[in-house]
Amino acid sequence: MAPWPFWQECFSPGDKSPWSRSVDWVSSVEAARNWSAVNCRMPKKRGEMKKDKAYNRREFINNGARLTLGLTVVATGVLALTRPAKGVEYVWQIDPFKCTQCGRCATECVMAESAVKCVHAYALCGYCDLCGGYFKPGAKLQTGAENQLCPTAAIQRKFIEEPYFEYIIDEDLCIACGKCVKGCSAFGNGSLHLQIRQDRCLNCNQCSIASACPSQAISRVPASEPYMIKGTFTNKEEG
Repeated sequence: MAPWPFWQECFSPGDKSPWSRSVDWVSSVEAARNWSAVNCRMPKKRGEMKKDKAYNRREFINNGARLTLGLTVVATGVLALTRPAKGVEYVWQIDPFKCTQCGRCATECVMAESAVKCVHAYALCGYCDLCGGYFKPGAKLQTGAENQLCPTAAIQRKFIEEPYFEYIIDEDLCIACGKCVKGCSAFGNGSLHLQIRQDRCLNCNQCSIASACPSQAISRVPASEPYMIKGTFTNKEEG
């Protein structure tokens, strides 16, 4: 009666199939096996199941390795595009053509005294008697503090010859408020503009002024060309 469990998988006790009524036990067993091979899902042998599991495990590992490799390649490509070229040093600098003199250079620097200072491109200066970057709008042509636009008197006015005056920036007094730059841009040639002084700047990984700049005027530039001085530096949109 050893073969009975095999029969039990395929036939119910009330089954009326011809094989269940067969007298020849051997032929009945053989016939039942043939019938079950067609009509029943026979469980796989233990060895075959182990082979399938091993194959599925290898396939899973291989697919995972391919996915990991693909993500690594993509991440490496992204880093290569966003990271500066190896061996090239970069510093932060202000594009004077994008700067809007918002005043954040004076307040957002991590240093107690901002690394941003006003610079003067003398090649562009008109040496005006009535300088829009020096005098307050509507002020008298007198050098009294009440007439000066700069809140810290960081601009010195020096007579050259009638009617020309030279304007010199005292960087120790400059707080990077940008008021003189705005006045010069509105009523003059725009020779006054703000720049990050590299001898003062800490060159942070992320410049706090750049993060707060509303016009995105601050960006990384090669350390070999650390300044964007008007006259030698031209507007990219115009050039």
